[in-house]
Amino acid sequence: MAKVQNNTKITDGKHFGVRQFPQVSHNPHTPSDQSSVSQILFAQSNISYSSVLRNYIRNARFNTSSTPKPSLIVTPLHESHVQSTVVCAKSIPIQIKIRSGGHDFEGISYISDEPFIVLDLFNLRSISVDVQNDVAVVQSGVTIGELYYRIWKKSRAYAFPAGVCPKMGVGGHVGGGGYGNMLRQYGLSVDNVVDARIMDVNGRILDKDSMGEDLFWAIRGGGGGSFGVVLSYTVKLVRVPETVTVFSR
Repeated sequence: MAKVQNNTKITDGKHFGVRQFPQVSHNPHTPSDQSSVSQILFAQSNISYSSVLRNYIRNARFNTSSTPKPSLIVTPLHESHVQSTVVCAKSIPIQIKIRSGGHDFEGISYISDEPFIVLDLFNLRSISVDVQNDVAVVQSGVTIGELYYRIWKKSRAYAFPAGVCPKMGVGGHVGGGGYGNMLRQYGLSVDNVVDARIMDVNGRILDKDSMGEDLFWAIRGGGGGSFGVVLSYTVKLVRVPETVTVFSR
């Protein structure tokens, strides 16, 4: 995302004023009223700021008073909010850290030595499972556990190759490759991604065809938050036995 060129500090969210969001949103069908937008902005002066920040910190080393904190946390409810955040951050400019589950133990998605904001995708949790076509469309804020459960609710004969920790966010997990117990038979999670929707630094939404094969390759294992904001993945479901036997000590 845009690199920081100054010592911008946002203490009250004014740089991301609610009036800016509907102005830069290009989706006329998505609600972007001031009341809904104000509910997704958490400046350091906001009483809920600390709890929102800590909810998805998985490493206690980065949950201290001396840890660099984001100037603002944005928790989008709609893709238009993501678009507005990206465009506004670029215009300031200030660095964006994208968090999807926060399951990186080096704090890559929520700390920085430069001024930054966190774009936390935990509200983007839509899952659409289509067992007839063996695919599912999953937004980046969905956890692996939620995806497994929704697939199981549709059919016990299908699954998705991914990790074993249910709290991992799909966006970060797939962005890092996606190691799991079905690796030897079905490969990594990224080997089963057939399409994706990503927002680039200019606020454009691209799919597999419009982003090109190089970018599509990069977002499947190249590391989360490096090439844009991945909004959703379309993944291929795999066949599994309906009855599984597990041996334990």
